[in-house]
Amino acid sequence: MKKILLSIILLTPIFAFSQHITGKINQNGSPLSYVEIIAVKDKIRQTTISDEKGNYALKLLENGNYNLQLIQDGVEISSTDITVNGDVEQNFSLDKKQEKQIEGVTVIAKKRLIERKADRLVFNIANSIASQGMDGLEALSNTPQIKVDENTGISMVGKSGIAVMINERMLNLSGTELINYLKSLRSENIEKIEVITAPPAKYEAQGNSGLINIVLKKNQNLGWNGSLTTSFLQTTYAGFSNSATVNYQNEKLRTSLKLRQYDSQKHSYENYKIAGADGLASSDDRRDFWNGGGANFGLDYELNKKSSVGVVFDYGFGHSGMDITNTSDYFQHGNYINTLFTYAEHRTENKQNTISAYYDIKFGKLNNKLSITGNYFSNTPQSIIDFTTTDDSGNSSVVKTPSELNYKIYSAQADLTLPFTFAKTEAGVKFTNFDNNSDIKYQNLTDGNYITDPLRSNLFKYNEKNYAAYVSIEKQLNEKWSVKAGLRYEYSMINGNSVSSAQTTENSYGNFFPTVYMTYKSDENNTFNLNYSKRINRPGFRAINPFRWYTNINSYFSGNPALNPSINHNFELSYVYQGKLSASAYFQRELNAFGQLVTLEGENKTSNFYNFFNKNSTGVSLSYSDTFFTFWEANYSADFSYMKTQVYATDAASRKGNSTSFNIQNNFSLRKDKTIQFFMNYWFRLPSSLGNTYSYFVGNFTSGFKLNMMNKDLQMNVYVSDIFRQAKSHGEIYYQDSTHSFNNYYDGRTLTVSLTYNFGNKKIKGADRNVKFDEKSRVN
Repeated sequence: MKKILLSIILLTPIFAFSQHITGKINQNGSPLSYVEIIAVKDKIRQTTISDEKGNYALKLLENGNYNLQLIQDGVEISSTDITVNGDVEQNFSLDKKQEKQIEGVTVIAKKRLIERKADRLVFNIANSIASQGMDGLEALSNTPQIKVDENTGISMVGKSGIAVMINERMLNLSGTELINYLKSLRSENIEKIEVITAPPAKYEAQGNSGLINIVLKKNQNLGWNGSLTTSFLQTTYAGFSNSATVNYQNEKLRTSLKLRQYDSQKHSYENYKIAGADGLASSDDRRDFWNGGGANFGLDYELNKKSSVGVVFDYGFGHSGMDITNTSDYFQHGNYINTLFTYAEHRTENKQNTISAYYDIKFGKLNNKLSITGNYFSNTPQSIIDFTTTDDSGNSSVVKTPSELNYKIYSAQADLTLPFTFAKTEAGVKFTNFDNNSDIKYQNLTDGNYITDPLRSNLFKYNEKNYAAYVSIEKQLNEKWSVKAGLRYEYSMINGNSVSSAQTTENSYGNFFPTVYMTYKSDENNTFNLNYSKRINRPGFRAINPFRWYTNINSYFSGNPALNPSINHNFELSYVYQGKLSASAYFQRELNAFGQLVTLEGENKTSNFYNFFNKNSTGVSLSYSDTFFTFWEANYSADFSYMKTQVYATDAASRKGNSTSFNIQNNFSLRKDKTIQFFMNYWFRLPSSLGNTYSYFVGNFTSGFKLNMMNKDLQMNVYVSDIFRQAKSHGEIYYQDSTHSFNNYYDGRTLTVSLTYNFGNKKIKGADRNVKFDEKSRVN
């Protein structure tokens, strides 16, 4: 008791006579909220955050000379020295264009490499030397929790799908078009990449997917600039790609034109075996090829200081194909019965058009914002698959399967942002209409003429209407705690009509999708975040089209018009330390999930989509980024997950298992001016068991050089990917009465040589304000 009383007596003078600095922060006459104020004196460091009205109060333990710093989004925006002798009032009046200068030298505070915000992890790529001198797709591969594979696409840890935005506007491309567009970006023009593992209510609830937001650098310089890039790729075959970007900006107008072109091919192998009462050993020797191009034009015009209008147009075209030689051996109870030899030629011509227009207006004293957006998308792929199948007896069947598909999507939305003094709120509505018409024929060559088989042909018409509304609120409770919550409601009406089979499907459903985020910043080095989100995963158009796509006379895959969406519940706890270490633990519950199942009856192999399992997933993701000895930048990450699948209504086997993967990236600057760099990257996944699939070891070791020449106007990259040919898809799929195995390789070992020339004013930012159009991902 005496010790407690003595402590109170000793501490009372300190708190009784503590000093206060109070004041208000304004920027261009408006209050500046949520700015961190730091007072530094010797080893004493005390901090607080301004409130919604820009007011702040900072309690100090002693008088003296302090340096007072203002930090916004990790950047120091102002600094001043102040003498404290009793309570002091210190106000700040800032100009947006104001920069902190000392003796004529501009000082810009360096952001931390990794930051944690309420609903996203921020990777400040501008601070990563290893991420400079490359295209946008390569820059994504350096981002924590992101994996890039040109064969399987872009993926996020713990997520089954991904969508990409540019400056908070959805990039309305997918597949090959998305890959080639990202290659047309330059990492030097990217400020940061935001990884959104649990998208807030503002975004579509569709898919167990995450979002990637690429934020381009913001500059006020006027004039022209651009870049030219050419790349040579050597796999088994040679290929190349080219891109050009031209930007122009004046005081009101900002435009950007991007052109892309590509022509590549590769040699692929696919092997599939089924061991059971009915057995199969199938082997594909395949040449894949694709070529095409596209143009992306963006225009943004400032009507006045409060409003602007813009339009984005993207046109893409392409030709792709496969030449496949397939051998299929069939067995019954282990005894050989027949072999089918098939040679197939796939040819597809594709055209895509996207038009998005928007109008933004700010109003009120707090700069409330209303954004109105309209989107239109069309995709018209036409394909022909010709194949000839011959059996052991020499009997041949010659088949042609021409198809015409026509996808159209219309959407309109309005988003309202209200930054009230007590909290920031957002609300919005959206309407989307999907149309999908497909006419696919099966034609046999009979007496020199192709005769349509009506039982194997189909005309399918599909329409889906989605209505959505959302509201969200974000509040800074104090200098350490902040919360964000949202609620989205979506209602869908579906009508599918298979004209040939007279099969009609009608369905309607509505769901609420809540999201909640809590962030705790114990100090400048430690940030914790906890979030929950509910998502829906609607099937893509091809998954619900009942037509049969044949690969030989006995094998096909088909869609299921009775397929229902699945529901996902996602929980995540994350932690960031000193902007270098990021750790997250997650749990996901997926209900009524769907996927493809393969069955074999005699010589008839079919693949179709079904709702057949529930799944629990638990995982931990770690990443660490740092610079050693000024010349060595390292980015390391590891992912551990455990999954348990509960199968129903099919003969797929319920399984449980784990997966472990590592990504090791090292970048070495061989000169002090960073003009020559050497890098070694190695991604690998240990043998893993997820769902009813067991996968063997897979890896990808990539290494090469980056050179900057002509005062960094000319950049050259030379590297080889998958040096050890470990990027194979190899594993087993378990059913109750059979085991399926696969062993595929898609020509991953690639030599890439690229040259980029930058011209004009390098500080211009193009009009890359792409508009949200989440639904397009369901077309593929």
